[in-house]
Amino acid sequence: MKSAFKRHDLLGPNPEGPGCCAIILTIVSYLLILATFPFSLCMCIKVVQEYERAVIFRLGRLLKGGAKGPGIFFVVPCIDSYRKVDLRTVSFDVPPQEVLSKDSVTVSVDAVVYYRVSNPMAAVCNISDFSHSTRLLAATTLRNVLGTKNLAEILSERESISHNMQSSLDEATDPWGVKVERVEIKDVRLPVQLQRAMAAEAEAAREARAKVIAAEGEQRASRALKEAAEVITESPAALQLRYLQTLSQISAEKNSTIIFPLPIDIINNLVSK
Repeated sequence: MKSAFKRHDLLGPNPEGPGCCAIILTIVSYLLILATFPFSLCMCIKVVQEYERAVIFRLGRLLKGGAKGPGIFFVVPCIDSYRKVDLRTVSFDVPPQEVLSKDSVTVSVDAVVYYRVSNPMAAVCNISDFSHSTRLLAATTLRNVLGTKNLAEILSERESISHNMQSSLDEATDPWGVKVERVEIKDVRLPVQLQRAMAAEAEAAREARAKVIAAEGEQRASRALKEAAEVITESPAALQLRYLQTLSQISAEKNSTIIFPLPIDIINNLVSK
């Protein structure tokens, strides 16, 4: 903000004082106001809203006292001109930018920028159109910031990118009296071919993980079956109980199935032979 105030000093009233022509015009204007009073009040009294400020110029020079408002302020017709500045937060969409990332991938990125005027005098005196300039600077900054990131960082570090972009914009617009409050990455669009390649890669990775999980499950199941077989071997009656339990489950779930019980002793005799 120091540079902005320095420029204001240069644009302010002349240290040597107004010239003769300026003094004569000022006297004539005041005489006209007195001669047409009270009708001249309609031209002299102006009002700005709570969220506005008025920057007044007298004979082309910035008037002392800074920006006027909110409320009523006084101007001298013929020699005073003023410009209203809105102090409310303004948002705009940054047009989609085709950016070449650090790993040579072309992506289309758009963002949203929120800013407000913090110094009305700087916004009027230091730049011709602060709104248009901020929009152009936002588009350029978006391209510059994303150009230093690879595709993975662009997709996963949106908050960090937004913070870096906000800091760069705020530093650049400070001499203009503009405060950039927030920047948000709105959307990142990839080429169709790259989307298909990434989808195929993700699908292959999911299938590989599924196969690994299935193999681990079979391994655990085989170990459990081995332990169960060892328990049954130690107690022959356990096999008979398991056999009866299986018959009970089949009769409860599948009533149309015909079951012929076979004694376990016969199976043991067949196995022993």
